[in-house]
Amino acid sequence: MSDAEIKEVSSDGHKEETEKNGDENSADSKEAAQTEEKEKDSSQPEMNANTNAEEESLDVKKADKKTSKIKSKPGKKESKVLKEDINEPVGEPLEEANTEVLPENVFPLFMTSKTQEIYNCKCDEDVTEENPFKFIPKSDILEDMRLRAAVCDFHPFKQQILDYPGEDVLIVYDYEFKHGQNFIVALTEEAKELLLKAPEGEEGEAEEEGEEEEEDDTVYMYIPPEPKDWVSLGSEKEIEESIVKETRRKLKVSVKRIRREFGAPVQFSDRNVGDVKDGAVDCTSYDDHNFDIKRIELDKAVQAISEQVTEGTQTDWKYPRNANTQTYPREYTEDEQAALVATKECSDFVHEVAFDFHQALQQNEIMNVFYVDWVHLGDGDDAFGSKADNHLKEYQSFTDLQFSKDKMITCIQWHPTIKGVVATSVAEKLSFDQRIDNAAKVIMTPSLILIWSFADPIHPQLILEAPDDIFSFAFNPTDPNHIVGGCLNGQIVMWDIAAHADRLKQQRGSNRNKKRTVLPGFEDPNALKTPIVRYCAVSSIEHSHKAPVTDIQWLPDHMQINKMGVPQENASLQCTQLLSCATDHCVMLWDTKASKIHATAMYDEKKKSQQPSGVPDTFKHLDLTWKPLLRVTLSKSEPGGDHAPTKFSIQERQGDRSALTSGTENREADVTQTMQGGFHKPSSGKERTLQGVKTYVYVGTEDGEIVYADWMPQKDQDTGKIQTPKPAYYHVTHDGPVVSMQRSPFFKDVLLSVGGWTLALWKEGVSSGPILESSACNVKLSCAAWSPTRPGVFFVAKVDGSVDVWDLLDKTHEPALTQSVSPTAIMQIYPFQVTQKQQLIAVGDIAGTLHILEIPWSLRQATPNETTSVANYIEREVKRRAFVVERWNFREKEKREIEAEVKKKAGGMAAAMAPPTEEEKELRLRQEYEAYLNEEHTFLRELGIVQDEEIPLPAA
Repeated sequence: MSDAEIKEVSSDGHKEETEKNGDENSADSKEAAQTEEKEKDSSQPEMNANTNAEEESLDVKKADKKTSKIKSKPGKKESKVLKEDINEPVGEPLEEANTEVLPENVFPLFMTSKTQEIYNCKCDEDVTEENPFKFIPKSDILEDMRLRAAVCDFHPFKQQILDYPGEDVLIVYDYEFKHGQNFIVALTEEAKELLLKAPEGEEGEAEEEGEEEEEDDTVYMYIPPEPKDWVSLGSEKEIEESIVKETRRKLKVSVKRIRREFGAPVQFSDRNVGDVKDGAVDCTSYDDHNFDIKRIELDKAVQAISEQVTEGTQTDWKYPRNANTQTYPREYTEDEQAALVATKECSDFVHEVAFDFHQALQQNEIMNVFYVDWVHLGDGDDAFGSKADNHLKEYQSFTDLQFSKDKMITCIQWHPTIKGVVATSVAEKLSFDQRIDNAAKVIMTPSLILIWSFADPIHPQLILEAPDDIFSFAFNPTDPNHIVGGCLNGQIVMWDIAAHADRLKQQRGSNRNKKRTVLPGFEDPNALKTPIVRYCAVSSIEHSHKAPVTDIQWLPDHMQINKMGVPQENASLQCTQLLSCATDHCVMLWDTKASKIHATAMYDEKKKSQQPSGVPDTFKHLDLTWKPLLRVTLSKSEPGGDHAPTKFSIQERQGDRSALTSGTENREADVTQTMQGGFHKPSSGKERTLQGVKTYVYVGTEDGEIVYADWMPQKDQDTGKIQTPKPAYYHVTHDGPVVSMQRSPFFKDVLLSVGGWTLALWKEGVSSGPILESSACNVKLSCAAWSPTRPGVFFVAKVDGSVDVWDLLDKTHEPALTQSVSPTAIMQIYPFQVTQKQQLIAVGDIAGTLHILEIPWSLRQATPNETTSVANYIEREVKRRAFVVERWNFREKEKREIEAEVKKKAGGMAAAMAPPTEEEKELRLRQEYEAYLNEEHTFLRELGIVQDEEIPLPAA
């Protein structure tokens, strides 16, 4: 009885018993069927053994499939089928199925790993369970047996292989070791064909088994999948590539048009192409690579609606005529106004808008609401750089392979009147001892000043020849054709370049490549060469400086100094006097005017001879006879040598003529003004004495000192001689020679000094010290200069090739910007205002290269009220300095009082005020000497020089 019949017969109350009975009946029927099959098998012993084995294997496979299906059934059906399987005697057929019978002439073969490598049939690599067949040439097997003999795995089948008729021997990989070895070998052609056709037969039998299988009534249970971790296989990259991304920055276009031009009629007309230059322009097509983009995805859309167009028209007035009208304003009477104000509506309105009204008034007080920002948006901006750009940019560089290469630039000066012209002096990079050792070479090397122009960055425009290396020179502010320089040997040199002034005024590209009409045979071979200008006057070496001239300056055109050091008015308004300093402890005043005696002698000499080699005779009266008009000796207040000046600065400057109206010669002297130079000065002759000019000069020395001294000689009270007075004060501030002493172009009484590794700001009139002193820099400083347009900015050069930009309104403890300019040490810098929108700074290095840098907008454009802010900062620093001095004095006074109190307690007031006796002095000196000997012995013992026994004893 089947399960379906049992389900139909069973009732609801006895369903379980019916199913049990059905199971027992089905088990009995299956046992009877198996007994009949065994009897049939035993009655036919003549059948082929191979056929029986195949049938048994098929039965086993069916039983396995049935078992697997039954196991997947849940509930009672699973227990029912398991009972049936246990009752079936399936043990014997399973064991028979595991040992299949090989066909005739097919034998199991064990192949070692070495043999597998020889025949390229490695297990699970060359042969697998899915592809187990491998053909081996018969010749390879015979060769292997010849070489390895009995070691060869094919040696047991040697005779069969020799008798094998074919060329290739078939071996089959036995993945499950069904026949006891890892391979089986076919030694006849019939066995080979049988093994090759066996898989096809198995596939056909499997299909027949599938058809014979009964309908499966298995119930499957759903098991939800469990989430697992994401494993990247590259799909996300394909998704990213398919997404369209914006790679270019979007363009912003603003189109503006005047309102009155909207709707205006436009008229087009024809014109001739030849009327305008480049009138015809060909717009040829070309491939735009900006749009050569591979389109991965393209979305298109179409909307089937009609287009909408908005149009308008205006009627023209054909008959215009003038018309006017006049109205009178509506005014309330006083009664109407009073009644309106008294109404509740007016009161509510006032209370409602009162807050907004007060807020609008406050906004009007805070800012100008009528200020148009768009109109003032571009004020002060220029074409170079932006306002946010604060870096120095290279504008031009000058170097000459013949004259300036491997030489250091010692001084830089811009031409006062011709823009784009700058002069530099070059000198050999030799110390004093090296100059002595190479004296012959140094004498033969020319000493030059090179004048460069932006018109020709390759060749200098002029070359000024000097008797020795120039360390400082200056253009005459009123007559730039006159140049003065200070030599290494202490002499003062003058040049006159008036004959070559036109060469410096030539525009860019017009001095060398310009073609001139010259007759054949009359060409000037020196037309393109740089002219060399010889000096026209040199000072007397006996009366010159005894050391290299380190600084030289022209006096302003509104003043001159007489032999007694009195400043007087210069009626000619021409710069004729100059100051120079050197490390020979002197500051000298020189006058270029010819005296009456010199003028007469010069007139007589003109009749007799001319200057040699075309040298102008402008300063012929000074040549080799030039002497200083005034000599200022800087002596120290205490013994120990004099001050050796390297840089100096006076308060008066070119262009500032306020001293001409600041005082008269009859002003009474004041003792309190003596320190500031505002004392009465005697008049001499026709010239008016300038009482407002301070005769004090700031001097920076070779020892890092800042000296404040008076150049006017005075009568010594002890000796009765007229000599330079002692300096008013001096401070040892810098840890190296002072290399720059610059006055602020905005404040006459503020100076910047640089020396060694520090810089300092000084306020004239503050004698206690600098108002600002920087900490020691990591790199030595070489030069400094104020900005010509910003009161709080100055530039400092360093020997590592970088430039520091200091902004007092931004930072006072460190530079606001540091930028590397040159790979070598920088020797000189000089900023210059070219135009309102362009400012350049010249930087000269030790390699002989002159760098021209452009200063950005942020460093040249002064901020609003910057002058006032800097002045307030200086005033605060002066007050701070005065407070510091006051605290110093208070602490000194407190210290003296404490010492006096201690002495008073020890021995009374008399003992405290009495000086120490000779015995006390000797005892104190002896104690100090003993302490020194002990410290010396301790130091020598630590070095291992002396032993502990060698204790020095002081002499009695």
